[in-house]
Amino acid sequence: MKNKVVKKVLSIALASAMVFGMVGCGGGQAAAPADGGATAPETDAAAPAGDAGSSDVAGGVNISLYRCCFNTTPDSAKTAQVQDAINAYLAEKGANVSITLTDINSGEYTEKANLALANNEINLLWTASWESTIGTNDLVPQNSVYDITDLLPGTDLYASMDEGQWEATKYNGKNYFIPVYKDNVEGYDFMFRQELIDQHNWDITSVKKLADLEPMLEDAKNDGLKYPFLTQKTAMFYRWYINDFDFFTADSTANWVAVDRASDSVVDTILTPQYKEFCTLMCQWAEKGYISEDDVTKVTTDTTTQTQDWGISWWTDIPVNDEADSRYEQDVTMQPATDRWAHSNSALGSCYCVTANSTEEQAKAAIEFMGLLYTDKKLADIYTFGIEGEDFNYDANGHVEQVENAVYNHSMWESASATVVTPLANEPDNKAELYKEFNGGANTSSAAGFRFDKAPVEAAYAACQNVFETYGFALENGGYPSADVEKTIEEYQAALDEAGYQEVLAEFQKQYDEWKK
Repeated sequence: MKNKVVKKVLSIALASAMVFGMVGCGGGQAAAPADGGATAPETDAAAPAGDAGSSDVAGGVNISLYRCCFNTTPDSAKTAQVQDAINAYLAEKGANVSITLTDINSGEYTEKANLALANNEINLLWTASWESTIGTNDLVPQNSVYDITDLLPGTDLYASMDEGQWEATKYNGKNYFIPVYKDNVEGYDFMFRQELIDQHNWDITSVKKLADLEPMLEDAKNDGLKYPFLTQKTAMFYRWYINDFDFFTADSTANWVAVDRASDSVVDTILTPQYKEFCTLMCQWAEKGYISEDDVTKVTTDTTTQTQDWGISWWTDIPVNDEADSRYEQDVTMQPATDRWAHSNSALGSCYCVTANSTEEQAKAAIEFMGLLYTDKKLADIYTFGIEGEDFNYDANGHVEQVENAVYNHSMWESASATVVTPLANEPDNKAELYKEFNGGANTSSAAGFRFDKAPVEAAYAACQNVFETYGFALENGGYPSADVEKTIEEYQAALDEAGYQEVLAEFQKQYDEWKK
């Protein structure tokens, strides 16, 4: 492993940790602490509102909304135009709310959103269980989110989803998050560029495990592709091995602990045969030229998948996988890699929260806005796709056709409910029903409902996450010689133990055992 690669990865991790450490609890009604439980392209984001929303703005209570952009680099002029269109429609509907919209590139989102949180500039925040430093499992213990439990009943927002969604996303019996109704169970696919399937006559149905990809990766390498296997700068052990483990932290930086599905017990995953198997394979692939150093140094971006520079990657399984064609601007085809699982964080893969600095008036306005967003098709389409006639059009079947190279381009999964956002042109009319069937057909984890409270071991937990950034991320992205994997895993475990890992592991086991009682 080159020292410069380790230092670069570590510096990124430390920068994020420093930013998150600046986030305060703010005023308002904060969440109670849990008790049982690479740089992307420079963003031209819409200017934030300064202090979070005020009530003296035309259109009722103004709320500041921050969201992440995965499909495109935000354009401030276009974001402002969409914001104005949304506010005009809200006024037309007689809503007592308007928004100030800030779009941020995904590569900068955690840093910029954390700073905005620290400055009390946000009322409504997009987040996810898997987001680093600003994810759902970070925000609740940090008292950064507003308890909306008593504000939900009787609202259009609450009625927009079945009660099970609200129950599945509770922390300590309280609602802090508004889940996007999407694929609210978790499973993963191998993703292939269809052009290469056709060119090489690949039989992707023969691929049952990672090692089965090797002949295809060799073809992609021989084609001169820069990224035969694109990891999307993601440490994937906690996803590829979801059939073996429930990684209930929902965080790749804490994938060193999980519930073993076979024994229903908490385990140190770094010492498992599966971890050695996976890291060895990734490092062998890097040596063969299948994985680029760009992934381990986080040079690749979320728009790399929109190029023709890669051959095979990964995809989170959803009911209508053809949605990926639009997102990646090319024909891609999926082959299942894992089963689908319902667990503690599966319904929080994309969600919103009201921030703790918000007043009750602002919180109610946020819920009113979200209620309209989750029930009004026109509003949901503007928020997701932009301005009709400029960014998208409706085809003869009433489906959405996005304009090529549109500068406003979001996906349903990170915007609004699958039951209200209009299907894309290549999606079926019954998309909403397919999502309901998909969510109902998953396996249920034995650890579903368990949430770990890291407060008793918070310092050691954070120290272990930093150790992951030094060793784990690189191991899982092919950053070491394959001959050194076993030795490096031993060093990794030793560094974890020095950081306090055994204390963290014991606390996990204690809390899980108590929860099972």
